Amino acid sequence: MEKPGRERHVFVRNRVMETNHPILVAPSLLAANFAFLADEVRKTEASDSDWLHLDVMDGHFVPNLTFGPAVIAAIRPHCNLFFDVHLMVDRPSELVEDYIVAGADAITFHWEAEVHHHRLIQRIHAKNKLAGISIVPSTSVDSLLSVLPYVDLVLVMSVNPGFGGQSYISESTARIKRLVELRSQFGWKYQISVDGGVNSTTMVEVAGAGADILVTGSAFFGAKDPAGFVRQLKSLRRSS
Repeated sequence: MEKPGRERHVFVRNRVMETNHPILVAPSLLAANFAFLADEVRKTEASDSDWLHLDVMDGHFVPNLTFGPAVIAAIRPHCNLFFDVHLMVDRPSELVEDYIVAGADAITFHWEAEVHHHRLIQRIHAKNKLAGISIVPSTSVDSLLSVLPYVDLVLVMSVNPGFGGQSYISESTARIKRLVELRSQFGWKYQISVDGGVNSTTMVEVAGAGADILVTGSAFFGAKDPAGFVRQLKSLRRSS
């Protein structure tokens, strides 16, 4: 049972956020101090963040290992934030049910790791969860054209995935703008999330390009005032 408190911030599927809708902030647990994980989760919720971003790495698709469904299931009863699970794994189709059972509200998998993209999106939707697709910096946004009408979320990796604390890749800005352009042109409904190097230096550029959701790791967990940093992010203006 979830603890009492505010309800999770959940999107209505296939609803485009208005330009003046506040940016959503999703701290990435990857940058937390795992020796004090419960405290770090409480810090995230107390900061008025919207989502908790959960980076699952398998040591194959990316050169690092993080955590699995057992950790997510353990923290789920103690946190009312929306759980945004990012699968940086090979063969995500074999794992999605485990993470849904653990408490995920959204499952994002990588274009590069799956062959049957549309089928997996359907499976995630059948469980009444949001379905996201992510691309690494070397993958073209236009590779996603066949699935963009069906996903709820597109996650732009603005660093090469596998490790936290990396610098924002400047070419990511054009990729965000391209996703905004396609969404406007075809009336698609996905939200645009950006993960990697989002901090007080890059946040204006990322938001100005049109990102709806800002994933932030080291900048949040290393901040002297995490709640103040979240307020900064939420005050940013997005492009239309």
